[in-house]
Amino acid sequence: MAAKLYKQRYLYLMLAPAVIAVLIFHYIPLAGWTMAFKRYQVGLSIWDVPWVGWDNFKMFFVQSKDYIYLLRNTLSMNLMSIVINLSFGLILAILFNEIRIRFFLKTIQTVSFFPFFISYVITYSIANSFLAQNSGILNQLLVKWGILSQGLNILGDGKYAWFLVVALEAWKSIGYISIIFLASISAIPTDQYEAADIDGASRIQKIWNITIPNLMPTLIVILILNSGWVLNSNFELYFMFTNPTNWERMEVLDMYIYKFGLKQLDYSYATAVGIIKTVVSILLVFSVNALSKKFTERSIF
Repeated sequence: MAAKLYKQRYLYLMLAPAVIAVLIFHYIPLAGWTMAFKRYQVGLSIWDVPWVGWDNFKMFFVQSKDYIYLLRNTLSMNLMSIVINLSFGLILAILFNEIRIRFFLKTIQTVSFFPFFISYVITYSIANSFLAQNSGILNQLLVKWGILSQGLNILGDGKYAWFLVVALEAWKSIGYISIIFLASISAIPTDQYEAADIDGASRIQKIWNITIPNLMPTLIVILILNSGWVLNSNFELYFMFTNPTNWERMEVLDMYIYKFGLKQLDYSYATAVGIIKTVVSILLVFSVNALSKKFTERSIF
């Protein structure tokens, strides 16, 4: 054992900065979870405030009932985003693989990948230009063509909130996800396609019998990794698009933690909600990984 460690000492030395960084920035801050079990007040040392046990957790689950709409919003929007992003990313990658004109392929890839780099501030400006109730291009056209008598309040009405978030997430992410699947397609042995050509298989048959089965391991790994983030929402997106008229359908756990932690300075309660979110996320990762291992014999650990 010692001889093996000494032999690979340079590899461990190269790994050490990353391990130290993870310890400092990811594990040492977990000591702050102590705050969830105390009645912390700004200006006092955490050791000078009284212990309150599980009171902050009871407040979230028993007294406030906020968890009902928070879990509904968070799970609904994130699950829909995961399903749609992965499905359309997979389909887009398969279509990319079938395009034979290289210039056309590169152009479409660039166009689909570009929204991934656009900040949510600019995304909000673009959405406002298209979807604003009175001045948005879409509403103006629909009213002009006589389809609507007045514009739809897509950015403010809560009944459009989930559709808006899922559509924006898809617009920004599908191009990026398709690149991941496209990299997996490039790793498929060409002799499988050559054998299919000899057997006279059509394009559709090659996609169905070769491309899609070879993409399943990548799809399962991405699905398992994303399952751990199903309670983590894109804060920038919700911060920009949440407003007083749609908050009940738009507010998610991350926005709730931000509201109590940084706006109302109730650090103890916000930390307790953050712990709940972390624990549920870990359980989801292990559950999805176990289900995948049982039904597909593929897992990441």
